[in-house]
Amino acid sequence: MTDPGPLPGNFVEPAYAERSLGDVVPAVASALGLHLPAVDGWPDSALRLPDAPAYVVFLVDGLGHELLQRYSHAAPFLSSLTSSHGTAGVPSTTATSLTSLGTALTPGQHGLVGFTARIPGTDRLLNHLFGWDKSVDPLEWQPHPTAFDRLAAAGVHVASVSKREFEGSGLTVAAQRGAEFVGADRVGERLAAVLDSAGRSPSLTYVYDGDLDWTGHKHGVASSAWLQQLAMVDATAEHLREELPSSVRLLVVADHGMIDSPVESRVDVDDQLELRAGVTLLGGEARFRHLYCQPGAVADVAATWRGVLGDRATVLTRDEVAERGWFGIIDSSVRLRIGDVVVACHGDTAVVSTTDFPYENLLVGLHGSLTRDEMLIPILVA
Repeated sequence: MTDPGPLPGNFVEPAYAERSLGDVVPAVASALGLHLPAVDGWPDSALRLPDAPAYVVFLVDGLGHELLQRYSHAAPFLSSLTSSHGTAGVPSTTATSLTSLGTALTPGQHGLVGFTARIPGTDRLLNHLFGWDKSVDPLEWQPHPTAFDRLAAAGVHVASVSKREFEGSGLTVAAQRGAEFVGADRVGERLAAVLDSAGRSPSLTYVYDGDLDWTGHKHGVASSAWLQQLAMVDATAEHLREELPSSVRLLVVADHGMIDSPVESRVDVDDQLELRAGVTLLGGEARFRHLYCQPGAVADVAATWRGVLGDRATVLTRDEVAERGWFGIIDSSVRLRIGDVVVACHGDTAVVSTTDFPYENLLVGLHGSLTRDEMLIPILVA
């Protein structure tokens, strides 16, 4: 099999058990005076946060560390905080990251290994973010107790504040069970709910804002709309800090960053049919593809994709990606959800399919791969 070669210089591998998104809740637990012991071989976190009786974790979808640094003029409050960063897991995508946050597990343990992933033994993909397959029980797909579960069992008041439409979704059940769900569609509602929850001690209040990510997907990073949305996020964070009691810590994090992928940088597998040879199912997303192969075809598929994509992507077999530790510890029940071959795009390349995923061609901003812009996330304490 052809050697995939070294990783590109701007790739960032996940810092599991050090400064990854999955380390945030254990670090909050320690700051509250508790300890979440390691689960299923997952090591204790090295991340440390200031002690406090209550924490508010404000997750801004799509706010990468590099983006915040680059466009600091649009976010003066966040930029004034001590600059610190960690990493997303792999892939750098919302469903994977939110589950890492809520469970304190690696993607290879919690099993939400991408935007879409194959349901083993079938020819179907499970979309972890939209339209969760009703035949798949999220409690079986992600059977581990969440970190929220474990904090609540230790006597911490844990609340999750998000839009009402997310209540009871497959992703919410898999990633955030154990937290009291508080539905709040408007910014004012969310702020009021956060202030109410954070008044309890000890407590962890998680609040999610997805508007920056939506704006980046539709209009692109650094578009006027994106910069205006970033300014609104900044104002919300500053207002929260002003309204919260001084004893309560506000922790601002993100699930991933984002890059813009112009049309000329996109590879459409439906225009290059050799990329379909030996592939029974195309999964993942445009920046990080899972390829599920016909029996005996893995080596040929990997070689073909390496030949076609060249220096535009790193192409690894499942065994190779496991050796690199991109998914962290991999449970046996999760292994077959990972593609036989995975494709991590370089630069601003995207691998699309106008047949299988037509909506992806409508997006400007994308994420999922391991570039600095996608992988590095802010960890900001106020």
